[in-house]
Amino acid sequence: MLFLLDFLPKCKLIVCNHNCVIILTTPPLLLTTHNTTPLPVIKSTHATYLFIAPQLFPNAITVFFPSSSSSSYSQPSFSTHLMALSDSVVELQASSTKKKTAISRSWILLDHHGEGTVLDADKYAIMRLVKIHARDLRILDPLLSYPSTILGREKVIVLNLEHIKAIITADEVLLRDPTDDDVVPIVEELRRRLPKVSAAEQGQGEEEGCAQDGEGGEENEYPFEIRALEVLFEAICSFLDARTRELETSAYPALDELTSKISSRNLDRVRKLKSAMTRLTIRVQKIRDELENLLDDDNDMADLYLSRKLASSSSPTSSSDAPYWLYGSPDAGSKIHKSSRASGTTVQRENDIEELEMLLEAYFMQIDGTLNKLATLREYIDDTEDYINIQLDNHRNQLIQLELFISAGTVCMSLYSLVAAIFGMNIPYTWKAPGHEYVFKWVVMFAGMVSASVFISIVSYARRKGLVGS
Repeated sequence: MLFLLDFLPKCKLIVCNHNCVIILTTPPLLLTTHNTTPLPVIKSTHATYLFIAPQLFPNAITVFFPSSSSSSYSQPSFSTHLMALSDSVVELQASSTKKKTAISRSWILLDHHGEGTVLDADKYAIMRLVKIHARDLRILDPLLSYPSTILGREKVIVLNLEHIKAIITADEVLLRDPTDDDVVPIVEELRRRLPKVSAAEQGQGEEEGCAQDGEGGEENEYPFEIRALEVLFEAICSFLDARTRELETSAYPALDELTSKISSRNLDRVRKLKSAMTRLTIRVQKIRDELENLLDDDNDMADLYLSRKLASSSSPTSSSDAPYWLYGSPDAGSKIHKSSRASGTTVQRENDIEELEMLLEAYFMQIDGTLNKLATLREYIDDTEDYINIQLDNHRNQLIQLELFISAGTVCMSLYSLVAAIFGMNIPYTWKAPGHEYVFKWVVMFAGMVSASVFISIVSYARRKGLVGS
């Protein structure tokens, strides 16, 4: 509010509550924000009302009234001002709320205890919260089309796996759109599996010495970020596998129906299923490629151990400062402080990625199995298409045979018509004389037999050459 008072040296009255700030000025002033954008202005018979942009003050609407500085001006009552502004304020609040909802970014923050906090923050707040660059956060923007990606950074892991858009730190998980139907089960699974109950806590009384040295069951537990990755990988693999099973359930009956009856409806149905299968295959292939790229690069897998990097950066002494700790005598090593020895253990395991590699291999095999199902379905579709093409070729051959028979019959009828045309000529012949009527009968019979013989000869030749079926 001091920011406003600097621009309003003639303020006479300020009325405040938790929703509204009202300032009376003489005369009404037109303020601008830092980027010189004019504020919304509403003029009435009583005053000029200026509304501060919601980006600057999201929980306040500021109204500037003129005060009675001259004797000719009759200052309306405060209720009159509010009545004049009521409709405008409601409309402005509605538009601001609608705009804010449209650009809102809903996140849920889950800590290592599995407790969640719903956040409604923009990208700048998320960048400050998890110390992430804008270019890495852009891949989580639902308005932008980015392929599935797994990025390991210094302090965070950024995952864009279909509908799963998450940021993992050493002790927290940020998940986008927690109210989405596909994300709600993931949130519940994270709440259940993120809390860590180590073997050292369960057997604290029996293995006290191992617990004191930090070499108990806790080292055998996955770090927080690896447990979070396991849940997210399991979720995306199960999601894609479920989509594949649904597609198989719809595709195989449709293909069988198409083979039994080729129709436009069945062809269009199979076409849509094939398009859906192609899109799903691309999605599954991208996830598989990301996992394969991680498995092929040990450095990328090592970058996913955020807890290890955090412990290495926060340890008081590194391996380069005291190399003899790792190679000195057992007596000297036993006198080292416990925290230094834990640091040495961290350095020794700095490149140990076997547990993560086994985890990634398990989900790689699962996603590869899903891809194999889609490949099998594609082969079945291709086989069905080949079978349909064979059927169509057979029908086309039958039509060609029919066309051959019709053409042969047409030739024979043309020969027969030729004889009739000859007799139809207006030329005097001796056999047209009385007493030669029998000639017509013999000519008709002879022409018919010749035409039939020609037709039989054509069909016999076609069958002998294999042009038509037997």
